[in-house]
Amino acid sequence: MFPEEIETERLRLVQFSRDHVDLEPVYEALSRDEQTERELQHVTKTPDDTLKETRDRFVAAERNWDDGEKARYAVFPREGEPNAGEFAGMAALTPDWDRRSARFSLVLKERFWGRGYAGERAIAFMGLAFDRLDLDLVSTGYFEGNERSKQAIEKYVDRVGGGYDGLLRNWVPDGDEVLDLYRYTVTQEQWEANRPDDHLVFRDG
Repeated sequence: MFPEEIETERLRLVQFSRDHVDLEPVYEALSRDEQTERELQHVTKTPDDTLKETRDRFVAAERNWDDGEKARYAVFPREGEPNAGEFAGMAALTPDWDRRSARFSLVLKERFWGRGYAGERAIAFMGLAFDRLDLDLVSTGYFEGNERSKQAIEKYVDRVGGGYDGLLRNWVPDGDEVLDLYRYTVTQEQWEANRPDDHLVFRDG
């Protein structure tokens, strides 16, 4: 159902599984330290304290993938990019089949910020959602204080004719809290009317 690899102009998105991605570099990238705490400050994920916690991420991602509940990818810059081939972060597309929609998210290591990778990944996920999964709508959003994500989202959503839906209060559970979400959406009609000609390749196993 989901392609095992997606290629954009500068990125490779590879299925987040033990068959495709080495566990140790992911653990190193996600293990708890001041930098990782900062990178995850505005998302609902937490750093990993043990290698087993990282392994459990893979196990959960593989199960969700097989069940068609979520497509999680490891993000790697392609050859020619700075830090080419390094694990840069994780991206996920989560379908809501009953609503014919999907939401997506992204977490990147700090050294990969500011390169426009969020927009490339978003266009790739829109192509996946609309052209391959035949869904009607995609959504994304950010939490209070995440100005970097706000700027990136507004840029790529505007590029394809989407828009800001509004503030959804008490929308995303996060431990003992429930966070408000600033939500943006793009419809299939908007995608068709403003489809970009970005390099985009889906590869199956």
